[in-house]
Amino acid sequence: MSEKKTLPGKDGNKYVPYSERSGETSIVYFTRDLSPEGLKKIYDRVSEGLTGKLAVKLHTGEAKGPNIIPRPWVRALIEDKLPGATIVETNTYYEGSRYTTEQHRETLKVNGWTFCPVDITDEDGVATFPVEGGKWFKEMHVGKNLLNYDSFLALTHFKGHVQGGFGGSNKNIGIGCADGRIGKAEIHTTPGQDDMWDIKKEELMERISESTKSTIDHFAGHISYINVMRNMSVSCDCEGPDAEPVVTPDVGILASKDILAVDNACMDLIYNLPDGGGKAIIERVETRHGLRQLSYMKELGMGNDLYKLIDIDNDDKEITAAEAVCDVRPGWTPDRFNTFYGRNKRREDA
Repeated sequence: MSEKKTLPGKDGNKYVPYSERSGETSIVYFTRDLSPEGLKKIYDRVSEGLTGKLAVKLHTGEAKGPNIIPRPWVRALIEDKLPGATIVETNTYYEGSRYTTEQHRETLKVNGWTFCPVDITDEDGVATFPVEGGKWFKEMHVGKNLLNYDSFLALTHFKGHVQGGFGGSNKNIGIGCADGRIGKAEIHTTPGQDDMWDIKKEELMERISESTKSTIDHFAGHISYINVMRNMSVSCDCEGPDAEPVVTPDVGILASKDILAVDNACMDLIYNLPDGGGKAIIERVETRHGLRQLSYMKELGMGNDLYKLIDIDNDDKEITAAEAVCDVRPGWTPDRFNTFYGRNKRREDA
């Protein structure tokens, strides 16, 4: 008897409104304060459990990428709150400025990640983490050096993504911790295919999520998530200076101990932006069927899609996604932290 073929889920292009969800509720913190102070303030809300040797996973970007989280913000967070922490990365699957460890280290210098240690975790090989409950994987290959850490902070630039639809904490971990040669190939490519990006839509979202699950299970109880909703191009930071110009307005910073809740909250804010402010990212997400990231994370038991959104700017008042963005106007203006501009328009005073 032949084995039953594994099939992806459906409806990754259909947004589920908050009122139509069910289950338990998690806490998501929100601030409009897009600054080093805002980042430090929201970090304090999710710092519990981040003990011992801490890995900070962020997208350090292709050379001169214009939209990554500002280096001064991360430096202030690490120096003030996380002395001794290490930024962790992996080499890329595609050929670019981070394909080899040598290229990657040069790019880190160009982009200003020189103020603390950066561990390219697959530099010394790979390790495997089990994937509990997965249908695509039993284990995922990650950078070997990830085994050296006791706790993990996903510090994510929330934005669009050319294949995933959006890049939140799930993509940052699922793709970003998979090693550059084996793990990323397992996520993106059917063995024997000439097209290295042949896995798309719902199947890709599920593979990313299973990869993420392997890492968050490894760090269970010692992991937190921060999503920075700033400079949200529809392109990932992987595209560097070639990323599509930003048109989506900046929103704020969200944080949680629940990965599904924080990624879902970010998408809820995008869908609730007034006057069509979220149109570009919504189109990118739905055409790539990226919402399957959220529904599959829930199926895998990775978190809750219901949450209490806590406004830390206003005495911890509980607010809705619509209330969080009600004063956000359409359009985007670069701030003073834009070191590189890429295809973004320059500030008038630049």
